[in-house]
Amino acid sequence: MTSPAQQLSIVLAQMTQVVGDLAANADAMRAVRARHPYADLILYPELQLIGYPPEDLVLKPALAERAAKILAELAAETDDGGPAMLVGSVEWEAGSLYNIVALLDGGRIVARRRKHELPNYGTFDEKRVFAPGPLPDVVEWRGVKLGLPICEDGWLPTVCEHLAGQGAELLISVNGSPYEIDKDERRLSQVFAARVAETALPVIFLNRIGGQDEIVFDGCSFVLNGDGSMAHRLTDWEPEERVTHWTRGAPDTERDGWTCAPGTIADWEARPADIYSAMILSLRDYVERNRFPGVVLGLSGGIDSAICAAIAADALGPDKVWSVMLPSRFTGQASLDDAAGCAKMIGCRLDTIPIAPAVDAFDTMLSDSFADRTVDTTEENVQSRIRGVTLMALSNKFGPMLLTTGNKSEMSVGYATIYGDMAGGYNPLKDAYKMTVFALAKWRNANIPRLSRNPIAPVMPDTVITKPPSAELRPDQKDEDSLPPYPDLDRMLHMLVEEEASVDDVVAKYGFDRDAVARIERLLAIAEYKRRQAPPGVKLSTRNFGRDRRYPITHGFRTG
Repeated sequence: MTSPAQQLSIVLAQMTQVVGDLAANADAMRAVRARHPYADLILYPELQLIGYPPEDLVLKPALAERAAKILAELAAETDDGGPAMLVGSVEWEAGSLYNIVALLDGGRIVARRRKHELPNYGTFDEKRVFAPGPLPDVVEWRGVKLGLPICEDGWLPTVCEHLAGQGAELLISVNGSPYEIDKDERRLSQVFAARVAETALPVIFLNRIGGQDEIVFDGCSFVLNGDGSMAHRLTDWEPEERVTHWTRGAPDTERDGWTCAPGTIADWEARPADIYSAMILSLRDYVERNRFPGVVLGLSGGIDSAICAAIAADALGPDKVWSVMLPSRFTGQASLDDAAGCAKMIGCRLDTIPIAPAVDAFDTMLSDSFADRTVDTTEENVQSRIRGVTLMALSNKFGPMLLTTGNKSEMSVGYATIYGDMAGGYNPLKDAYKMTVFALAKWRNANIPRLSRNPIAPVMPDTVITKPPSAELRPDQKDEDSLPPYPDLDRMLHMLVEEEASVDDVVAKYGFDRDAVARIERLLAIAEYKRRQAPPGVKLSTRNFGRDRRYPITHGFRTG
């Protein structure tokens, strides 16, 4: 009988994954293993083999069949005497599909454990596709009792307390935990610190990185010892393979169990740098994994399009960003100058395509139909839609994805033109309120992001940030002609959207005019049909439009 291990070398592979590309994901795991031939165990994030979240793709029987075949191949490869592997995958049994981790060692699958707690809130919809596994038993491996809570299993106390009761010596939690503002510290200081306190066991928290449609994963993996002390903290946003060294009953401690030797404690980005990194990584993965050669966007001289152009250049490189100024007769010289200055500072291509000929053509086409009507927002929307058609034509003809540039404040109240400035394939600002946009622009002008492929600063003229926002669809138009000042609007919207507050709640907290708040609540409700047709954009908050906040288009409930 082999004596229990007294020392372990465990590698945390904080890495990306491509949903559905099982062969590429498996090869990436093989490459990690090849780089660490003397480790005892290599850990990979949740569902690393098939990608997370798979959504309804995972319901295809062929996917699970292929996953089982590749998992068996990976297991067979561990017969070389090298490290064991803890791999996330899926398995069918008796008509039910399970989210699992499999421990591969010595040429075989030595253990499987199924996820017990299935999250069904916010971005998560696992009860739709997975069946819950039973409370998992510990896995005894090389004389060590491992507890293997899968993601949500570690976010609630039940599974970890059960594993501790079974004699677990080490908790290994593999995760697919998407980024939200301030979530990195919540995972560490609230959730997994609580699991350590409840069980007195060391915890490994391993998370993935990379973008997947509207969500992005920030990594931020870490190791906590059983006394709550921090042993390791991996970087955010970037791949890392961290080797950790463990000793049973370390002589310099009073503990009988496993202790991880201290390692590097990475600094995690503070706001707004973390928001900017989320935007870079999500856009990069979306564009590259969907095989677009780059992006095209309308560059108006305003702050929203300027920061989107900067994000795109940071994500893809300035040579992959094509900006287009589409002036009308209402476009001021200041906007032309600011757009040109922004493109020059970023280093991206700028073309100018005046829309006046198309506007005149539409005026002529519609003159008889509109003869007895006064000019209103209809004509303004025609201008926006002409711009959208023009940009989509460039996208269709030359291949770059059209980037949209509307922020969350505008999307909340419908201050956007459907089939116009809402047309496109992706929106980095979809979940960023206007005041967040201002903060990002100021930060980016003074800083070079760590993930940037365009390491220059500043990236836009100061006048882009300081001038009053305007859609420039009529003479002397300003956003605040029809909306509250953005600092006030964003406070209202944050309570109405993120906190699901009532009009009276907002008035009580900030003292705003009640009719003004009730109007914003009404605009929020009636713009739902527009948001349903908006392109995807990176999730930043706890309540983004689409995955988190799913409201009916047709309803009559108002609190104001």
